Amino acid sequence: MRPFDYQRPETLSGAHVAARDGATFIAGGTNLIDLMKLEVMAPDTLVDISRLGLDQINTHEEGLHVGATVTNSDLAADMRVRQAYPVLARALLAGASGQLRNKATTGGNLLQRTRCPYFYDTDTPCNKRSPGSGCAALGGEMRNHAVLGTSDHCVALHPSDMAVALRALDAKVEVEDSDGTRRAIALDEFYRLPGDRPDQETTLNAGDLITGAILPAPFGGRQTYRKVRDRASYAFALVSVAAMVRMDNGRISNVALAFGGVGTRPWRDRDVENLLIGEAPSQKLFDTAGDILMKDAVLYDGLEFKDTLVRRLLTATLTELTQ
Repeated sequence: MRPFDYQRPETLSGAHVAARDGATFIAGGTNLIDLMKLEVMAPDTLVDISRLGLDQINTHEEGLHVGATVTNSDLAADMRVRQAYPVLARALLAGASGQLRNKATTGGNLLQRTRCPYFYDTDTPCNKRSPGSGCAALGGEMRNHAVLGTSDHCVALHPSDMAVALRALDAKVEVEDSDGTRRAIALDEFYRLPGDRPDQETTLNAGDLITGAILPAPFGGRQTYRKVRDRASYAFALVSVAAMVRMDNGRISNVALAFGGVGTRPWRDRDVENLLIGEAPSQKLFDTAGDILMKDAVLYDGLEFKDTLVRRLLTATLTELTQ
């Protein structure tokens, strides 16, 4: 690990002052420290924001405000989250071991970097790590890569379980810029597709600090988070789905579906949801939903299994929630 400076400001304004060029904000550090050890990231300065009062969960005019440094454990255990947003609680519990949940934070989880092995290996080309160097994953081992939202420059998979649930919930990311002005960014606008600049993963500007996440009014209905992985213990998703369904007289009156393990960002397809709304559940309907979801999937060698896996998970989840 390369030498770096460490600062622990006592105010948000002080954090912005400390976050000069070459500085990186740190809270739990469960992902960042690993990246620094491997020299994938080498910030000159770490600015610790863990003691700036961003660790509270409060009611909000839209629903619930979750501070950026609220740990995954505290968020999953909060009774308001468990009762009104169970899809989020389930995603958090599926996302990591207890030890990691005790340190990992809301803001850090939103900024979690891909687990693409070529991104982590500094001896291989990676456009996400070093723009313009190429993508070693193309033509390489592909089992844990994306099939939706990819480009000729990057097929890296988005890793976060929490972000998938937040995408289904239509959550917003609260951000404070270096002038102290706050804004809320819808999650579907927060993450970028890789295109020809996979190193630009979000729409954050230089100096922006995530101060929290805003959950909307509860969706209600039935909710679940299902995750298929290579082993039952802590592992990243091969495919996952955050699903919320409301039924009315035997028909789907509202639905929200977001997928992990398939996209370069938490994946949501409104065309799938529009197809389902107003319809009576059936295998034919679910098969058509799978066709729409996977119509633009790019199935490189080694990723063909994800097409079948996504369809089976979608059918099983919708069957469970509509019975």
